[in-house]
Amino acid sequence: MDIIEEQLKNSKIIAVVGLSDNPERASYGVSKYMQNQGYRIIPVNPMIEEVLGEISYPDLKSIPEPVDMVDIFRRSELVAPVVDEAIEIGAKYIWMQDGVIDHTSAAKAEAAGIPVVMDD
Repeated sequence: MDIIEEQLKNSKIIAVVGLSDNPERASYGVSKYMQNQGYRIIPVNPMIEEVLGEISYPDLKSIPEPVDMVDIFRRSELVAPVVDEAIEIGAKYIWMQDGVIDHTSAAKAEAAGIPVVMDD
């Protein structure tokens, strides 16, 4: 099983960092699709209170339950602190969306035992 298939099969709760409440944004469309496929989405965006029927949290550490995957919709230069928090909260997987690339952070996550999908 490849890493993408593994992440999707073994994740039920996905924290989406940078989820926008704008239906025109990719993060919104992808998150809505994931909800329709049966995943629970937890928005992580300090600028909004709620999106897609879910309460939004300002950061990963504020989420009051474990998450399986951290899905990152942030600019590449903003990824490092998100990966640090993902490691801290014990996320099982990290997925950086298309165009989001941070090799150093990906290596740090992998060294912590967290498989990463990046820009795929």
